Amino acid sequence: MRIATFNINGIKARLPRLLEWLDETRPDVACLQEIKTSDETFPIKDIEDAGYGAIWHGQKGFNGVAILARGDAPVEVRRGLEGEPEDEHSRYLEADVKGVRVASIYLPNGNPQPGPKFDYKLRWMDRLRRRAAEIWTEEVPAVLAGDYNVIPRDVDTFSVKAMADDALMQPESRAAYRRMLNDGWTDAILTRHPAGGVWTFWDYQANSWPRDAGFRIDHLLLSPAAADRLIDAQVDRDFRGREKASDHAPTWVELRQPEYYPDHIDVIKSG
Repeated sequence: MRIATFNINGIKARLPRLLEWLDETRPDVACLQEIKTSDETFPIKDIEDAGYGAIWHGQKGFNGVAILARGDAPVEVRRGLEGEPEDEHSRYLEADVKGVRVASIYLPNGNPQPGPKFDYKLRWMDRLRRRAAEIWTEEVPAVLAGDYNVIPRDVDTFSVKAMADDALMQPESRAAYRRMLNDGWTDAILTRHPAGGVWTFWDYQANSWPRDAGFRIDHLLLSPAAADRLIDAQVDRDFRGREKASDHAPTWVELRQPEYYPDHIDVIKSG
């Protein structure tokens, strides 16, 4: 079972690239961010024609998240995070899909910092952590997938110096992300690439893609029940180099289906 996250940077502008990626890679679940469209104008017919059911939480011109399921309909669990009733940003969507709890996350950028936008980012991360703790208590296989706008470690960026003042790499941002890992969530890409050097984002400016001046901000965090089923986690890097591509590359995790996963208790008893 392949679950992917993809900041599409405008679903209308990138629809050909999105449909191309879905056709070529066939993820079972795709979590999209920055769809940048209202609920009414989401291109559901094109998505369904590609073989996917979908739910979405749109916002005209900004933000917006969606969850796509191949040959299935995601069952919505939560839309938005609790904690700030006045927060109308479309940044969080959660659903049950094919026996896995999946969340599509578009975490605030936080720039410029310091300032109100950075304060909002840190509050949002606290709210996400509280929701993650609630999911944890359900003991379900869960994947919290999305654009976290956090560079976790120095080895996750092309240049520490270039990003030193950016909200994505501030100690407070990193500490908030690390707290989720300390709670027991597994960073899937980190597990497969502990030495770093794997990017998921290359800016449109400063010739970043040809120079490979990128960094890792798209993450898939796994609950213990999902981490136990981990097969692989990688980045579809080549899609960033295509014509009129998003500035993010699709990032995915592959999990074993439960029927192929042994019952360790029975194995221990019989052994």
